[in-house]
Amino acid sequence: MVPGLISQKIVVAKLDVIGEMLARIESLPLASENEFTREPHMVAAGESYLRRALEALLDLGRHVLAKGFGLPVAEYAAIADQLGAKDVMPSDLAATLKLMAGYRNRLVHEYDVVTPSELYTILTERISEVTAVSNAIREWLVDHPEQMDRSL
Repeated sequence: MVPGLISQKIVVAKLDVIGEMLARIESLPLASENEFTREPHMVAAGESYLRRALEALLDLGRHVLAKGFGLPVAEYAAIADQLGAKDVMPSDLAATLKLMAGYRNRLVHEYDVVTPSELYTILTERISEVTAVSNAIREWLVDHPEQMDRSL
């Protein structure tokens, strides 16, 4: 695959989804695990918001790799590896994104073993990592304006 230009329209759309999902997570009753798990629909909402944020983040990474570097990467874990290898983000954030990719896969394929307690811990103790990774991608894009297609 030949590198092209990264679509600003796609980047903005993915970043908007990430921001919206993070805002919805913040609106959940996360003051205590008991409060969060008391109503099953809150757990379901948290799981959905987290999964959608992770998918948008990984899709953004895939787009940057495909258009910016000509690398068609299908597997989510490989997206993280390649973003680190191409210095889109530091290796520690790439490793974090790889963990996120694995968690996204668990949410989709092993949903029956993800516990509300585990989800609560992710939503309260690890959610800032989504922001850190998306900020790293955003910063790389700002530093590489020649890679961007700004047309609508």
